[in-house]
Amino acid sequence: MPRKKPNITSQRVNRIAPSGIRRFFDLVASMEGVISLGVGEPDFPTPWHIREAAIYSVEKGYTMYTSNLGMPELRRELSKYLKKEYKLDYDPDTELLITVGVSEGVDLATRAILDPGDEVIMADPSYVSYSSCVALAGGNAVMVPTSQKNNFELSADDIEKRVNDKTKAILIGYPANPTGAVMSRDKLEGIAGVARRHGLIIISDEIYSSLVYGVEHTCAATLPDMKESTVLLGGFSKAYAMTGWRIGYAAGSKDIIGAMFKIHQYTIMCAPTMGQVAAIEALKSGNDSVSEMVSDYNRRRRFMVKGLNKIGLPCFEPRGAFYAFPSIKATGLSSEEFAEKLLIEEKVAVIPGSAFGECGEGYIRCCYATSLADIEEALKRMGRFVGKHKK
Repeated sequence: MPRKKPNITSQRVNRIAPSGIRRFFDLVASMEGVISLGVGEPDFPTPWHIREAAIYSVEKGYTMYTSNLGMPELRRELSKYLKKEYKLDYDPDTELLITVGVSEGVDLATRAILDPGDEVIMADPSYVSYSSCVALAGGNAVMVPTSQKNNFELSADDIEKRVNDKTKAILIGYPANPTGAVMSRDKLEGIAGVARRHGLIIISDEIYSSLVYGVEHTCAATLPDMKESTVLLGGFSKAYAMTGWRIGYAAGSKDIIGAMFKIHQYTIMCAPTMGQVAAIEALKSGNDSVSEMVSDYNRRRRFMVKGLNKIGLPCFEPRGAFYAFPSIKATGLSSEEFAEKLLIEEKVAVIPGSAFGECGEGYIRCCYATSLADIEEALKRMGRFVGKHKK
């Protein structure tokens, strides 16, 4: 008898749903006159001195492969930055890896530490790629519900209840996408305590670490006795307005970074050379630009949150990143229905909260990394929309 025809594509991949964010970006691209509060990237151009450094590198012909780990100068500058910012000592030759954005960092970290069936505990809602990266690595994501009542923060007790013999890691991302939540040091220390008791790894996505408002960011690797068992992920996309340059980094123990490096060298080779040169310049002299952008985001944040509450979409105060996550439950519409109808009727693009997990249902993500004028007009249109659809 002929052999049964095999599946063309992997069952593991087939089980993963397409990104709910990208679907709305495709819709927006087909329409004119849309105000987008959907794209999670700065509306500022990369600061000129950073662009200039990259342009100069191209003019000089620096277009070859770099070390698989990343340019030595970039790793040294990054080591200095982490020492200055957090008093953390990372060996630039064995404990730092330059990645193609934090997205690759999450992928590498999960593939490096997980065996089939291992479990990773994370918040619901959370960034869309977390659970998918765990699944692609053969693991299982264990979701911990969070809500507006607890400011979308994970609790140590809720994590502890879900730990079992299969648990390998806790994946956290604060300041958070999509909610804008920021975790206090005390609460993070509670989570670190769970990790220490059970021998778990913490994977900490801190891409928004510089974008906080009136609070301090706590780096997970600075928690007591957690440096060796924390994979710290960061990058240049958000704070330095360098999303398209695709430069991130991973910092951690020699064993974990070594395992991530094995995957990276076979699948990526190295991050883009010109982007690495730009990142060196960003670390050396980009702080003033970051401060200016954060100040502007803060003005927009206050304006948007006040406006959302005024039009009847209750929104807790986000203290980090550049997202607001208001409730749309008063309309009686699902998150997808709200986002689709708002786009069609008022030409405002937002992301349905359900794209970030089951607990995101009943919310939408609004990005305030756009001009105040656009935010003001978007709020007017959203106000009309809510007025028509409120129950």
